[in-house]
Amino acid sequence: MKVVILAGGLGTRISEESHLKPKPMIGIGEHPIIWHIMKYYSEFGFNDFVICCGYKSFVIKEYFSAYYMYNSDVTFDFTNENSMTLHNSEVEPWKVTLAETGVMTQTGGRIKKIQKYIGNETFMMTYGDGVSNVDLNALLDSHRKSGATATMTAIQPGGRFGVLEIENNGLISKFAEKAKEDGGWINGGFMVLEPEIFNYLNDDDQLVFERKPLEKLAKDGKLNAYKHHGYWQCMDTMRDKEFLEQIWASGKAPWKIWE
Repeated sequence: MKVVILAGGLGTRISEESHLKPKPMIGIGEHPIIWHIMKYYSEFGFNDFVICCGYKSFVIKEYFSAYYMYNSDVTFDFTNENSMTLHNSEVEPWKVTLAETGVMTQTGGRIKKIQKYIGNETFMMTYGDGVSNVDLNALLDSHRKSGATATMTAIQPGGRFGVLEIENNGLISKFAEKAKEDGGWINGGFMVLEPEIFNYLNDDDQLVFERKPLEKLAKDGKLNAYKHHGYWQCMDTMRDKEFLEQIWASGKAPWKIWE
């Protein structure tokens, strides 16, 4: 199953670093946050990634083009036609597709542009700036049992995101992005989507996935919620980045489930 990661936004709220690189490439410890997200998915057996690039996409491409070398010992022999030999080259079993989806394209437009890489398959989707310890197997099981077109991980952080209204059967009856909320359930990303999701999208680059498409899905009774009571943290600001850095440095990062 493919995992789509939205990684093309401008990241204006963390401009201290995003003026040099896309937000998903901002480091947490010695690795960019997108690496942490991919490592997490990989631990559940999801190793086929489609990354929706946009702003400063060359930074992401350069990172993955040299990833094998970055994670290996290397010998450069300038006496032998500048040959290069890699040693102890053990890296993740990832397949990574980097798709150019436009610098100014909104989230819905980005997802629509990678339809050709998904085909007629169920896929996962998340944002390139948030980490969690959500149980991806339980998320997928919830999605399959619901029969919905989309399943969203619902979380309860502070009070600055859009709210969801969730019925007793687990279906989301209303989605309102960026409304004020009082501790209600909000969109935490980490979604499972059926290929029918593309019927809710169009070729408009300014289509925001979290508005009309999700609102229509909720109205149609096709948007399921998987309630996650564990850890979740996004990286919107430098304060968020510093907070994540501290957790990572402590050696007790909740999302680090690999050895």
